Amino acid sequence: MKSDKRSWIVATLALASLSSSLSGCAPLLVGGAMVGGSMMAIDRRTSGTQVEDEGIELRGALRLHDAFGDRGHLNITSYNRQVLLTGEVPTDKDRQLAEQVMAKVENVRGMVNELAVAGNSSLTQRSSDAITTGRVKAAFVDAKGLSVNAFKVVTERGTTYLMGRVTQAEASRATELARSTSGVQKVVRMFEYLNDQELRNLLVKPATFGAAATAP
Repeated sequence: MKSDKRSWIVATLALASLSSSLSGCAPLLVGGAMVGGSMMAIDRRTSGTQVEDEGIELRGALRLHDAFGDRGHLNITSYNRQVLLTGEVPTDKDRQLAEQVMAKVENVRGMVNELAVAGNSSLTQRSSDAITTGRVKAAFVDAKGLSVNAFKVVTERGTTYLMGRVTQAEASRATELARSTSGVQKVVRMFEYLNDQELRNLLVKPATFGAAATAP
């Protein structure tokens, strides 16, 4: 029964990731899907920062689409106003252009450019990446001492990116789990670290809408 439940969780999380990847006709993708109302309610960012992250992804998507049209396959993920660019572009000049465009988007405070100079990934590869992301999230759900809602997980061409505001212990555990997950070829960590007292403060103090989180 436990195995069946875990398989359902993997399938649900993978479907959410794939649906996000395939939304719309353009090859420009925005963020990662959150699954379930209860999961959406628990986040270590303030409500205001969550809204800012959504705005960064949407504004970035529009500006990159204006700059690239249907050229390339670009993904934007923003967590606590730190932007991750993944996907594929035709040339190194395009890679630099994407970074320049995103750097001008309001509220972006940092960026990691992981765009590959390559042809667009196939539907098979994207489906595989979505399943891998679902497996990683399911591993976090199963793990004791970890909250899946503290992490944002993105997988691109077998590389899994982990984002979140976490303690060193949580980061190490999450990395260990991700590395041992089927389909993960490499793990890239983009964490903002909290000490134990900062985490306790976050867990007991409700986030205030409109108050942007300050990175430790």
